[in-house]
Amino acid sequence: MAPMGENVKIAIRATKDFFSGLIFIFFGVLVVLVARNYPMGSAVSMGPGYFPTLLGGVLTLLGFIIAARALWVSGEEVKSLALRPLVFVLGANLAFAIMVRSLGLVLATLALVFVSSLGGWEFRLREVTVLALALMALSVGLFVHGLGLPFNVWPQ
Repeated sequence: MAPMGENVKIAIRATKDFFSGLIFIFFGVLVVLVARNYPMGSAVSMGPGYFPTLLGGVLTLLGFIIAARALWVSGEEVKSLALRPLVFVLGANLAFAIMVRSLGLVLATLALVFVSSLGGWEFRLREVTVLALALMALSVGLFVHGLGLPFNVWPQ
């Protein structure tokens, strides 16, 4: 046991897990902060802020668990920052957000899948096409027909 006043060093044994946990915490707290501006409602009558707040809290808790686990379980180290996946995946999400209103859900989802797949080290056209078609059908079926959300399916 370290004497009072002496610095105690904490070793991070799994840096990938530790930084992943910090990312979860960051986005979880961000979601909770954004959702606090919406009415909460209750478990029986959920308001628009209820689910995002709950999801943000779970994400934050999961982040703390992952980051804390990295202090006692050995794992992989972060060797370097991979910019290619970061740029393509974030760019794909930004493109989707910009395109969904003008080009519709189908084409925006297609762009999202194809652009984000360029961030990987292996690109297989058949697999990406199957994924894009499945996500387009699922998105239209779930969000437009199932939930009745007012998305344009095709360009207007």
